[in-house]
Amino acid sequence: MSNNQTNNTREFQAEVKQLLDIVINSLYTDKKIFLRELISNAADALEKLRYTKIQNTDTYQPELPSEITIQTDDNAHTLTIADTGIGMTEEELVENLGTIAHSGSKAFLKHLTEGNQADVNLIGQFGVGFYSAFMVASKVTVYTRSYKPDADGCIWSSDGLGTYTIQKADLISRGTRIQLKLKEDCHEFAKPDNIKSIIKQYSSFVPFPIKLNGDKVNTIEALWTKNKNEISDENYNEFYKFIANAYDEPLFKIHFSVDAPININALLFFPKDHFERFGFGRMEPGVNLYCKKVLIQEKSEGILPEWLRFIKGVVDSEELPLNISRETMQDSALISKLRKVLTGRIVKFLAEQAQSNPDKYLEFWDKFQIFIKEGIATDMGRRKDLAPLLRFESSKSEPGKLVSLQEYLEGMKEGQDTIYYLNGPSRDFIENGPYLEIFKRKDIEVLYTYETADDYILNQLGDYEDKKLVSADQENIQLPETDDTDKTPDDALAESEVQELTKWMKEVLGDDVSEVRASKRLVDSPAILLSPDGMTNSMQRIMKLMNKDLNHFGARIMDINTSHPIIKKLDTLRKKADPFAEIAVKQLYDSTLISAGLSSDYKGMVNRMHEILDRALEYNQ
Repeated sequence: MSNNQTNNTREFQAEVKQLLDIVINSLYTDKKIFLRELISNAADALEKLRYTKIQNTDTYQPELPSEITIQTDDNAHTLTIADTGIGMTEEELVENLGTIAHSGSKAFLKHLTEGNQADVNLIGQFGVGFYSAFMVASKVTVYTRSYKPDADGCIWSSDGLGTYTIQKADLISRGTRIQLKLKEDCHEFAKPDNIKSIIKQYSSFVPFPIKLNGDKVNTIEALWTKNKNEISDENYNEFYKFIANAYDEPLFKIHFSVDAPININALLFFPKDHFERFGFGRMEPGVNLYCKKVLIQEKSEGILPEWLRFIKGVVDSEELPLNISRETMQDSALISKLRKVLTGRIVKFLAEQAQSNPDKYLEFWDKFQIFIKEGIATDMGRRKDLAPLLRFESSKSEPGKLVSLQEYLEGMKEGQDTIYYLNGPSRDFIENGPYLEIFKRKDIEVLYTYETADDYILNQLGDYEDKKLVSADQENIQLPETDDTDKTPDDALAESEVQELTKWMKEVLGDDVSEVRASKRLVDSPAILLSPDGMTNSMQRIMKLMNKDLNHFGARIMDINTSHPIIKKLDTLRKKADPFAEIAVKQLYDSTLISAGLSSDYKGMVNRMHEILDRALEYNQ
């Protein structure tokens, strides 16, 4: 290479000196970001050339392949990044690298001088990514030639300490080649494996070939930018395995593009399973955020609500700045729009799958229902949208058969204005308990909830299609009246006997109950406990899990079945003033606790059981 003129040493503009001082001496921890910035600049240069060729085919060396090449030299401790893009003239070198001519660069400096110097990870946001090279390089040399046929080749060089040189040179191809002489503590960036790892992390989907020491590195296509008709299922599956580090195929995928209210290209996947349900801890977000195919944030926390953390994939928006900080993510109006659009699309997609592909949706529900319920509990704005996705067994469904709230609604009785549900550890527990009896008699469907938190979720939801959601173990449930089920049985205790019995039982049980009364809902069971404050049995079990020492939840109402043989025999013992009557009442109370799925005084209950057994054995001798 021969030089056409001597070195032309110039000083950086004052603002550039300030910028370089901040970049070089900052506490920037993620130095590898420089490579992403330089590759992004190279891709932009190639894109600009492609656009220029559409308007003007008269360019210097048009036969050169559109690609980015990277060379490492571990012996000389150098790294070279080159492109065959639009290149720069001498004037453009001065304007782009020696001065701050762009408002974005000025805005970056203003941002830093206002007390935000520690936040230099915003460097890419302001279009000054080239200067990040000085974080790792003691000297940066730029070889460039513009696409214009009459342009000269130029060499720009600087140590970043205040001056730079420009000289014209022959035998320089179209495009830009940047050579970095690495600092002593940055020699790792001359090792091919390290560079390959950084490229795969940040620049796998750059739309031009990236060759590292002659081998192409970015072999996976950016599928989200392609037309869906051009992509096979095999392509989608391979991309999912790459982006999610998975070995199986996804359950669902969503591939879409929108222009408003924000430009988005998205390719999202639903896995077939997740480890969180096995107790392996909370998953990290699974969606990577890109801008023009360049990674902005891996496992981005802001673009989807936490309850969608199981989603894997890619979101790309040209409107987002490079390297947007996590703090900015929380406040950005663009991110808010992005999250709203993506969440809406995902919820709408699930609703469509539930209708058109119910078997596959139930496969999803079986593994991922916890996230939908979390969404109802935490995302107030999405509760009504998520409600149709809920699925439960019910008193009118076969074991294992799930129904939606909408299906329950369609089967409601005339005059029924409430959707009822009942929580328990299993179907058998619920169906053999006392709380379901009146619903069976009146032929009213009840949804079965098996998870401890389900009552809380449905309580947060409140209603569905203007129908209240009410737990069947509540105190004052209003059921549709039916002549054949609302009559007091003929063999029930007389009203005067009931008053005396309930008063006596309240005295025996003391503060454990607030009231003992005749039940209007029991059919086959002798007694039942109800909470007057609206707290369901399930909610009490949650409180117990949170505080194991909590054994009392306030006084409950005890309803008794005045036609049940046990209650009538108990009344007979009471009238005889038999001491065994008090033992029986206390045992009856413990039995109602067990029926409610609540813990009782097991030691006292066992002792009473022994007394009851002793009496029963004595009676039968």
